[in-house]
Amino acid sequence: MGIFDFLTGEFIDVIHWTDDTRDTMVWRFEREGHEIKYGAKLTVREGQAAVFVHEGQLADVFGPGLYLLETNNMPVLTTLQHWDHGFNSPFKSEIYFINTTRFTDQKWGTKNPVICRDPEFGPVRLRAFGTYVMRVVDPAKFLTEIVGTDGEFTADEISFQIRNVIVQEFSRVLASAGVPVLDMAANTADLGKLVTKAIDPLVAAYGLSISEFYIENISLPQAVEAVLDQRTAMGVVGDLNRYMQFNAAQALAQPGSAMGATMGATMGAGLAAGMGAMAAGPWGAPAAAQPAAAPTMAPPPPPPPVEKVWHLAVNGQTQGPYGRGHLGRMVHEGSFSRETLVWTAGQDGWQKAGLVAELAQLFTIAPPPPPV
Repeated sequence: MGIFDFLTGEFIDVIHWTDDTRDTMVWRFEREGHEIKYGAKLTVREGQAAVFVHEGQLADVFGPGLYLLETNNMPVLTTLQHWDHGFNSPFKSEIYFINTTRFTDQKWGTKNPVICRDPEFGPVRLRAFGTYVMRVVDPAKFLTEIVGTDGEFTADEISFQIRNVIVQEFSRVLASAGVPVLDMAANTADLGKLVTKAIDPLVAAYGLSISEFYIENISLPQAVEAVLDQRTAMGVVGDLNRYMQFNAAQALAQPGSAMGATMGATMGAGLAAGMGAMAAGPWGAPAAAQPAAAPTMAPPPPPPPVEKVWHLAVNGQTQGPYGRGHLGRMVHEGSFSRETLVWTAGQDGWQKAGLVAELAQLFTIAPPPPPV
């Protein structure tokens, strides 16, 4: 073996790629003049694929393993070059390494609210956000459809397009699912499966796959959430009359409260009057000659009455709350009858208005319908 053959064997190319960036999807092997020696060693690690592009045409795709770049290992490239009897000279090709591992914690979210029809609240606007996991399943398609000639392609460059696809399909699935707003938290897993099934054909055209999809939160506008909190608070309070009496008693027990100060002043005035009566009798007699008068204490003023309000169930929808006076006008208008279902805080479920003692009087004092 001559010295030239020895040096040729010593300087055979070793082509490989190691990545520690965690977000690089494609990396092009750089070689001056894109010349690769015959017999070079190609190392493709687990979680990678190597794609050969020759004169703008996609040639061979290599999975994990160690390869000697010879004619029998590159059938497509050999056909493109018309190498019928082998070759020993360098050949020119571009080698792209594709990262086929999973790219986790990719963010998605709705820029604008999604309008849905809720069976309980009616039309509502919803926002949502979450994460997803994507990976390259078809390196050749991903290279031709997305990467092109980019020498280094990161996950951020494709995530914006993927987010648009996700938001579009998520909006469609959410609007057509018919899941009530109050039950969505318990159905996020099922909604995620529906969204994944809807976006799979779209991202497959890019050579990608969404292996995992998560919905972290679905929220209402702040104004609607505030009203929902008030409705929850009403349910927690229960009987408003008893709640107001409790608050009045609590205020009375506080020494610095206005009601406590009023009571203290009343007690002080009563004590002063009693002491004056003890000091002088009706004719100016000494206090010792007069019988002691018992001090009087004025009772504290009662708390103001709280009007009870009522909710109506009409054609499957909730109306109100209405006061008793408003319901009396509705009786005259004919829009409120004994059969109308009503509910108020502290009441055990919906009841017909004619069976509620506080409302039954409205129908007894109502005039009969006018003669025809």
